[in-house]
Amino acid sequence: MDLAIRALQPEDPPVIAAAFDEIGWNKPVTQYEKYLVQQSEGIRDVLVAWVDGEYAGYVTVRWESPYEPFGGIPEIQDFNVLPKLRRQGIGTALMDAAEARVATRSDTVGIGVGLYPDYGNAQRMYVRRGYIPDGRGLIYDGRQVPPMETVRNDDSLTLMFTKRLV
Repeated sequence: MDLAIRALQPEDPPVIAAAFDEIGWNKPVTQYEKYLVQQSEGIRDVLVAWVDGEYAGYVTVRWESPYEPFGGIPEIQDFNVLPKLRRQGIGTALMDAAEARVATRSDTVGIGVGLYPDYGNAQRMYVRRGYIPDGRGLIYDGRQVPPMETVRNDDSLTLMFTKRLV
């Protein structure tokens, strides 16, 4: 397997969007075009993995996390590897590259993970990589969920983690 990880390029958005459309995930080309603009403005870095010349996955580093408690801690966001290519080290390589990038500017990195079963692999991966919960409990759309409040278990419901980088 020939794995290459590089920054998002202008020709990538339609390729990435088509790969996710093929598996029924709603990830429009406009999302990746927005990422290109944010990358050029220094807001976000986007690392894209290619295996044998074919798109495999990506991860982004948001340099200023919108999650207020992180206050200056960069956040890894929107981490995806195509399901057919998982458990082959691609996700690990993407996370290694993202953490190395963050380590050039910060000694700590943050990440959030969804709570329903589709996020199970990510939940386990983050714990194995040394991420620990930030202790604020459930977060919905960036806001801490107070005790006894009912929320929807969708992509906006997360548990936030941090990791010290060595």
